Amino acid sequence: MTAMTALLAGLLFGIGLMVSGMANPAKVLGFLDLAGTWDPSLAFVMVGAIAIGSLAFLIAKHRKRSFLGLPMQLPASTTVTLRLVLGSAAFGVGWGLAGFCPGPALVALGAGYPKAIGFVAAMVAGMVVFEVAERGKSRMQRA
Repeated sequence: MTAMTALLAGLLFGIGLMVSGMANPAKVLGFLDLAGTWDPSLAFVMVGAIAIGSLAFLIAKHRKRSFLGLPMQLPASTTVTLRLVLGSAAFGVGWGLAGFCPGPALVALGAGYPKAIGFVAAMVAGMVVFEVAERGKSRMQRA
């Protein structure tokens, strides 16, 4: 049941990204180009997503279990760290250069955008480098 729910949620999310234009790098770059021909349409998508997400977190905060009966797992930390700021900056730079962020990049890959292949490959490589670095850091701390 959990896997089917995740599949359906992912499909709905992907369809929403396609319909909103978030999987189209040209549309995203038009939104990010404040000095050129700015396309504000994605701002409405973001405002809608923030409103729905805020409502979902408000409801989830008061629950012990999800609607599927699983334990509720919410972020425990609210601390802004240098690591968080640097990660956010790297995300923003990547988004601005490529016009993709991870979710829309996977949708664009499935939709056949050639540019998504390079982005997803770089994204996976970055995840691998991060995981290797974290494991090395963990081993050094135990030694």
